[in-house]
Amino acid sequence: MQMEVHEREEEGPSSSSEDFQLAQQESFQLEGSLPVEEVYVDKKAVEKLTEGFLSHYLPDLQNSKRALQELTQNQVVLLDTMDQEVTKFRECNALIDLNSLFTEAKVYHNKLVNVRKEMILLHEKTTKLKKRALKLQQQKQREALEKEQQREKELERERQLIAKPAKRT
Repeated sequence: MQMEVHEREEEGPSSSSEDFQLAQQESFQLEGSLPVEEVYVDKKAVEKLTEGFLSHYLPDLQNSKRALQELTQNQVVLLDTMDQEVTKFRECNALIDLNSLFTEAKVYHNKLVNVRKEMILLHEKTTKLKKRALKLQQQKQREALEKEQQREKELERERQLIAKPAKRT
């Protein structure tokens, strides 16, 4: 069964005839060729029904709207908190990397200190060897000089030992 709704208005017949035509078109589209029953509704009744409908559902809708806004705000706060936590984790990873760099730097510093000690020891040894080599060279020069002097003395002595013919007087 198909129903057509016509509002009674105090404004005039033109708007009610337009409403009637719209309702008639809707009824034809909805139900096809069923018999049409006309129902007239008072405009004040429609307003009161609308007010009642709104007063019944509007508070729940407003509460839902507030709850959704709260949820949205809470999501924003959670996202900010998550960003902060991610930043903290990144900083922790950076600190771990930094700690490993400091450990590595300490190891290399110890190696450098050991190399420096070895270089100092080698320098001291080479200095001692150079002094010893210089002393040995000086000693060899003295020995060579002494041998040369000894040889010259022997040559001189041999010359003196060689018989010289006597001079005739």
